[in-house]
Amino acid sequence: MTETGGSVETAGKETDERDLVPTPMRRTADTERHILQAAALRRRQLRAALLYGSSRSWRQRLSLWPAAIVGGVVVAIIIAAIAVTSAFQQEQDRKEQEELERRQQLGSLSVISTEPIDAYLSL
Repeated sequence: MTETGGSVETAGKETDERDLVPTPMRRTADTERHILQAAALRRRQLRAALLYGSSRSWRQRLSLWPAAIVGGVVVAIIIAAIAVTSAFQQEQDRKEQEELERRQQLGSLSVISTEPIDAYLSL
């Protein structure tokens, strides 16, 4: 391995010094673009941390649809329970009203039927 000018010879191959420097440390033609992209990424990460909490980034955002579905099911169950309870109460009220009307009808019939018997017994 011998050094000559700006290149290094390795086992008969000649390479530039650029190839020995790691890629991130090299000056490229698109350096400014990479810096701007890195700054934009950092801004997005900071905005996501502010909006969604510091423990999550925009890549790890949890989806909300499972919680929304569970909430909808719970609301549907509560509404169904209220509807069933209301229907049961209305049925009970209707039965009580019918029973009251039936007793009133039987009471009026018994008054009518007992008057002739009382008149017959008093003779």
